[in-house]
Amino acid sequence: MTPAIVIFGEMLWDMLPSGKQPGGAPMNVAIHLKNFGLNPAFISRVGTDDLGVELTDYLNRKGLSTEYVQIGETHLTGIVKVNLTDKTEVAYKIVQPVAWDYIQPDQKMTELVENSEVFLYGSLAVRNQQTKETLYSLLEKARLKVFDVNLRPPHYDRATIEYLMGKADIVKVNEHELSIVAGWYGILPDTQTQMKFLADKFDLRMICLTLGAAGAMVLDADGFTSQGGYEVEVQDTIGSGDSFLAMFLKHILAGSSVVTALKNACAVGALVATYQGATPSISEYELEKFLSN
Repeated sequence: MTPAIVIFGEMLWDMLPSGKQPGGAPMNVAIHLKNFGLNPAFISRVGTDDLGVELTDYLNRKGLSTEYVQIGETHLTGIVKVNLTDKTEVAYKIVQPVAWDYIQPDQKMTELVENSEVFLYGSLAVRNQQTKETLYSLLEKARLKVFDVNLRPPHYDRATIEYLMGKADIVKVNEHELSIVAGWYGILPDTQTQMKFLADKFDLRMICLTLGAAGAMVLDADGFTSQGGYEVEVQDTIGSGDSFLAMFLKHILAGSSVVTALKNACAVGALVATYQGATPSISEYELEKFLSN
């Protein structure tokens, strides 16, 4: 059976002061979807080094298939140096070039994307021409396309972001990223005006804005829907947005209302921030208990 969701992009190690943690937004989303009971497919690339072996072992332990994770001999597995001086505004130094910059196209991957319901991609993975070409070819085959904007200077440019937005049906963006993209067109920083402009310009079915501790907002054909944040004691915010997106997609795919999707997604994002690392396993019981309180 073809997985309903296919996720494309980087997998890497976040090098924290306390030690290394598996990471990369696409991989985090895939793992959270698996935790939430779905069975996504994940397309990426690692090196033949020990870090690559450890990462694929980690995915296997999480129950996620590595069938579409390529292993390359030329480049090392990706690493990111993380600065946690500010727990709510994490700073990243992303090493380049690495294995996930060189994801190669193949027929099996193309058929996977053609036969799935949802194709999720981000902007960081296309900083290199090889992975960019592979992604662009897959976007021509995908059905429902979800773009997770992930602006990490200096790893993006306006033309690429505009292209990726133009291919998307659903866009997830944070407040800072929304201001950058809307600012390219001179749209003043009123959140709803910026969201409406981008939704109209790129003919989006839905734009989802994450607001950190303040919650999230969605614009779709029915208008704006908002959800406030949940107060928690933050360990770090790594992976919070990825868990949010995974839970949001799970509910949207299941036919839930946007109100329900946002409520559960914001709750999961808050819960993940109470743990260290990007992919703690949040059980349904823990989520229900959190929401009932």
